[in-house]
Amino acid sequence: MSIEKVKAYFNQFGMADKIQEFDVSSATVELAAQALHCEPCRIAKTLSFNVDNQAILIVAAGDAKVDNKKYKAYFSTKAKMLTPDEAVSLIGHAVGGVCPFALLPQVKVYLDESLKRFTTVFPACGSSNSAIELTIPELEKYSNSLAWIDVCKGWGAASPAKPEKDIGGISQKCC
Repeated sequence: MSIEKVKAYFNQFGMADKIQEFDVSSATVELAAQALHCEPCRIAKTLSFNVDNQAILIVAAGDAKVDNKKYKAYFSTKAKMLTPDEAVSLIGHAVGGVCPFALLPQVKVYLDESLKRFTTVFPACGSSNSAIELTIPELEKYSNSLAWIDVCKGWGAASPAKPEKDIGGISQKCC
């Protein structure tokens, strides 16, 4: 089971106890935000794509959407998401639990700029009912990301600004 792989992965860093498992689904941004009692924009969704027959992951804020023009400019190809079957076989996690941890070795991970506006975010942990709260430097470290990229739209300056909110004792810019 994928969550067990993710727990083992984080256990080597003494962080497995930070993984949260829910009695409800967290398979979508909206469901994860409800389970975590946080703003949907703070969910670090992991999107899976096929680039030249290679699986890649892009981790983006919950309110961000892939901008096809930016994606093509960066990857030199059209955005083609993996099918649910391809996600399992090429990444090692099922849709709803895809995350940037405990991946098959050939998978490349990129972090989208839409995440940088937060102190902490919540990526999934290999199942459709799990998440972990990580700081941006922790996400960068534990995801073994290759680069920060800008391939999303619909967040930040393009979205109406909302005031900062105190969530869990940490001031976060809301989306």
